[in-house]
Amino acid sequence: MKKKFTLLLLFLMSAISAQTSGVIKDSLTGKPVPFVSVWSENENIGTTSEENGSFEIGTTEKSKTLIFHSLGFEKKKLALSKTAVVLLSPKVNELEEVVVRKRKETKRREIGIIESTVLEAFENQPKIDLKFFRYQSDYKQTGFIKKIGLITDSRIDDATIKIHLYSVDANGFPGAELLDRDLVVTVGKGNRQSMFDVSKFNLVFPKTGIFVGFEKIMIEKNKREDRNTFYPYVLYNWVARNPSFVFLGGQWSQQSAEKKNIYEPAITLVLTN
Repeated sequence: MKKKFTLLLLFLMSAISAQTSGVIKDSLTGKPVPFVSVWSENENIGTTSEENGSFEIGTTEKSKTLIFHSLGFEKKKLALSKTAVVLLSPKVNELEEVVVRKRKETKRREIGIIESTVLEAFENQPKIDLKFFRYQSDYKQTGFIKKIGLITDSRIDDATIKIHLYSVDANGFPGAELLDRDLVVTVGKGNRQSMFDVSKFNLVFPKTGIFVGFEKIMIEKNKREDRNTFYPYVLYNWVARNPSFVFLGGQWSQQSAEKKNIYEPAITLVLTN
């Protein structure tokens, strides 16, 4: 019995530690591409490439397909057996032409203000959680997005996280990304609200509304040594809303089609004129 138990334990340990590793590079320059989101297609298994482009993902099944995504590069799908070296092709900027208007910045308003928050220990995977900001007619007085606020809790210094902004498609789902490169920001230790200036992107608040979200960056730098968890945590707010979306396994899914109480990320926007 003891021998069987030992064999079973070894098998379980082997299964838990089974990893596929590789490195992601720019196909033109050969340089490593950091912070690439890597998912096992249609599964809740994912990771992020390190600053040197290397990655490890918890699956070794050859039948699996991995999805590699980073703003500024073409999305790529590869069979698990072909991911030792992944070459991503730089993407031609397909963003709509931006008409730059001179900002006065004499007015300021913060929207999405959080009344109460609760710490949500979300999964260890690079999923994207969103908050929807609906357009209101009086926003035309402060039509530019100046800052994005994020309330976090971290047990390590200088934890990094990605921020995403999406338009709204014809079906009400998250549509095109509004930035042409990853927005990776750093938050400090402790429970705090951090504000990130995005003025340089000249973002005008879309009349169809906007989705703003975050994505966990699963790299060693963000990992606490004595725990198998990645920081920062993002605080959530308990609200009645519909619908909600989450990006997992390389695709968007609708979490709720009807209005109901949900947790949404504690994200705010600062608008200016």
